[in-house]
Amino acid sequence: MPWERTLLCGLTLLCASLLALGRGDPEVSYAISAYKPLRRHPELFDSKVGWGEWLDPALKAGLEDYRLTGNSTLIFAHLREETRDVYSFSLFSEAFCDMFLDELDGYRASGLPISRPNSMNNYGIIVNHIGLRPAITRFQKDVLQPLSELLFPVQVQGGFDSHHSFMVQYKADEDLGLDMHTDDSDVTFNMCLGRSFTGASLTICGDSRTPQHRHFHHSYEHVRGRALVHLGSRRHGADDIRAGERNNLIVWNSNTRYRASSEYVNKQPYLREEGEPDPRCLSYTHDRDFGAFLDYPPGKESFQGRGWCPPAFACYDSMHPVLKGQRDEL
Repeated sequence: MPWERTLLCGLTLLCASLLALGRGDPEVSYAISAYKPLRRHPELFDSKVGWGEWLDPALKAGLEDYRLTGNSTLIFAHLREETRDVYSFSLFSEAFCDMFLDELDGYRASGLPISRPNSMNNYGIIVNHIGLRPAITRFQKDVLQPLSELLFPVQVQGGFDSHHSFMVQYKADEDLGLDMHTDDSDVTFNMCLGRSFTGASLTICGDSRTPQHRHFHHSYEHVRGRALVHLGSRRHGADDIRAGERNNLIVWNSNTRYRASSEYVNKQPYLREEGEPDPRCLSYTHDRDFGAFLDYPPGKESFQGRGWCPPAFACYDSMHPVLKGQRDEL
C-alpha cells in the first residue's frame, strides 16, 4: 500500500540519518541533536564552507596550486621532515585554536554525554560525536587527503573513506601522557591546539613489525597551531606533561581499499627484532620485556606478564624466554 511504502521510506531515511550522525548509536545521535542549538561557534560545524579561512596562508596557497596544476613544490616547501616519514607543518591560526577549544568547553559545560577516545584517555572527547563529523570529512577531503597522497601514496590509493576524530587532553592531576602504541589508522594527523604547556612531547620510534620498531627515532615538541603527520603503524607515545594543559585534535584516516590490498601493514610478516629495545620506546601495556628495563609506573603493575610484544618468533637473541601461556603469534 502507498502509506506503507511512505512509512518504510521515512524509516529508511531516519536510519540513514542516525547512522550518518552517530553511526547508529542513539546516545550519540541524541547528543548531536541536543547540542546543536547550544553551539558557540556554528561556523566550525559548516561542512559547506569548510575550515579554509583558518589555514596557514602558505599551506592554503600550496594546496590550491596542487589542486589546479598538480605542482607540489609549495607544499613540500611548507613541510618539515622531523624524522624519516614523519612530517610537521604550520596548519591552523590562533583564532581557530581559540574557537575550537571554546567550543569543547561549551560542550563539556552542557552536561551532555561525552564519548572518550579510548580506555587510556580519560579526559578526551570524540568530536565526531558532538556533530563535527561532516566538517572534518570536508577538512579531510580538502587538506588531509591531498597531503597524504603526496607523502603516503600506498596508504591513500583510491582515497580515504572514513575517519575517527577526537581530542586528547593532558593536564597535571589528570592524564599526564600516553603509553607507547600504534594507531588503528592508515595515516594519522596530530594537531596541537594548545593551550599553554611545557613537556608533553611525542616520542617517535620505529615502524610496526620491522626489526627496529622499538628503536628511538625522534622527540617532537608540540607547537600550538602546528600539525604532525605519520603512518598509523608508527610506534609513538605522549611523554608526561610538566605544567599547563595540552589539547590536540587527532584524525585517524582509514582506507578500506588499502586494507584489502596485499600491501596493508597488518598483512606483512612480523620480523625478528635486531636487538634490545630502547627504553624510551617501551610500552608497559604491550611489551612482555618492559620490566627487564624499567619499573612499571605506579598503578600499572598489573600489566606485568600480560604483554605480547614481541611475539615469540620475533624475540631478539638476548631476550629472556617467553613466559608460558603468553600469546606467541599474530
